[in-house]
Amino acid sequence: MAEAEPHHILALPAFDKAPKLLIVVAPYYKDIADQLLAGACAMIEAAGGSFEVAEVPGALEVPTAIRLAATGGHFDGFVALGCVIRGETTHYDTVCNDSSRALQLMGLDGICIGNGILTVENRQQAVVRADAKGQNKGGGAAAAALHLIALQRRFSRATRGIGFKPPSANIIVADKS
Repeated sequence: MAEAEPHHILALPAFDKAPKLLIVVAPYYKDIADQLLAGACAMIEAAGGSFEVAEVPGALEVPTAIRLAATGGHFDGFVALGCVIRGETTHYDTVCNDSSRALQLMGLDGICIGNGILTVENRQQAVVRADAKGQNKGGGAAAAALHLIALQRRFSRATRGIGFKPPSANIIVADKS
């Protein structure tokens, strides 16, 4: 059972400038989504960040919403929340694999995303994992996004005004003819 396994949790990063995150949640299983959301909101607030929330119909739409928002540049990071419970068909595998892969590919492109889309065998597993006072997977996803934002800020290069600059349109070059 996962809750009996010991694991290390990193302390939340500190920020000079408060991060702004977008939480994209699929409330297909509303009670579970609400717990995930509560955990994510509390974690972001604990780090001194701010957030907005956007709802989408299901887990497959979460990556698309994040990609749409990422192109605007208004957010430092994203939290993906939702729940996929195994059913009787292979649709479960498609939703789990495709949503996870899309989030991972965006992460590899430099978008800071914490993945809190639960993929479980049954409702009880989802309830245990979503509980904001228990396993708090929503809070864990927010913490992951916050850590990635901190790393991105740490590793980004600040421009120092050195190096070659392209000629400005305002510079007039003398004709040497």
